[in-house]
Amino acid sequence: MKRALCVVFCLAAGCLASGERTPLRMLPDDTPPLPYAELLTRARAQVTAATNASLDYDWTELEHSAQLLDQTAKLLANPKTVLEVPPKQKDTLAVLAGDLGKEADNLREAAKAKDAEKTKASLPRIQEAVRKLRID
Repeated sequence: MKRALCVVFCLAAGCLASGERTPLRMLPDDTPPLPYAELLTRARAQVTAATNASLDYDWTELEHSAQLLDQTAKLLANPKTVLEVPPKQKDTLAVLAGDLGKEADNLREAAKAKDAEKTKASLPRIQEAVRKLRID
């Protein structure tokens, strides 16, 4: 009986823990080069955080997410800070990352201004920019 309760408790704790998210933070300036896949995963998490913040009208979190996206875009655009770039992305990565950075700046400005309409317009463009970075 005790064993069964222990199993139930562990399963319940695991279910609760899986819903928790690690807060996203700025990377230090001296961050070593990161794999492309890791930066892409980071960008996706940042887009999700930005979308959730916009739905809650959490302007501070939205601005922070936009700053993180801008940092990720800059890392992707710099050949010295990204490793293992897929062959399909090598020729277009600088342009795609530049587009993502521009949209991240637009989103940050919209968040500073607490402009829901500009935020609503910017998020789909950011999502599309990240989608174009996918690994096939």
